Amino acid sequence: MPTPAFATPGQIRALFDRIAGDYDALNQHLSLGLHQIWKTMTVLWADPPRGGEVVDLCCGSGDLALILARYVGRQGRVIGVDFSPKLLAIARQRGERLFPGFPFVWLEADVLELPLPANRYAAVTVGYGLRNVVDIPRCLQEISRILKPGGKVAILDFHQPRDPWVAAWQGWYLQNRVVPEAGRRGLGEEYGYILPSVRGFPDGERQKQLAQEAGLADPHFYPLLGGMMGVLLARKPD
Repeated sequence: MPTPAFATPGQIRALFDRIAGDYDALNQHLSLGLHQIWKTMTVLWADPPRGGEVVDLCCGSGDLALILARYVGRQGRVIGVDFSPKLLAIARQRGERLFPGFPFVWLEADVLELPLPANRYAAVTVGYGLRNVVDIPRCLQEISRILKPGGKVAILDFHQPRDPWVAAWQGWYLQNRVVPEAGRRGLGEEYGYILPSVRGFPDGERQKQLAQEAGLADPHFYPLLGGMMGVLLARKPD
């Protein structure tokens, strides 16, 4: 799959470094706090086992990794992976503050070439990250590689709704609420990328097909919020 027209890998990394300091506050404000519910649902679908080793890719400031920690417990381990050092620094600080002594690993790495062993991890999550990688099939192949047999992956992201009225409302909200609010923090251009990235993102049916092509089994896609969000769920065959 080609690089999205709206950005190169270097531009995407630089973008997330620029928004790192405002990332959490904007997510909370612009989603009316609902993003925490969607992220918790994603973790529950991934079914992380108590005491298991799990991975959160494109971990950003650590939201899903922190939720995963509550489920695997201190006998488990959570690895958060991102290529933005500034977001990783925030994630590390949050982890130390909220779960002192917990065995987090915060790894600066490319999700297309993960420095992680194959067939090891019980669950993988991705929150608002798959849409930003430049090679979605390759990312799914890496997820399939690192999962242990029977392990699950759950991927949460924005989507373009099938209903034209809902799609129109989504476009209006992103352009007339999200971008201006980000603009007040000097980040209007950075948040302007969201709509074109959503429009170019594979829909749920295509994601299921890509998951199967990557070696994952039983893919399901669950639309949320009228199809404006969605979760792709799959597992590695036993």
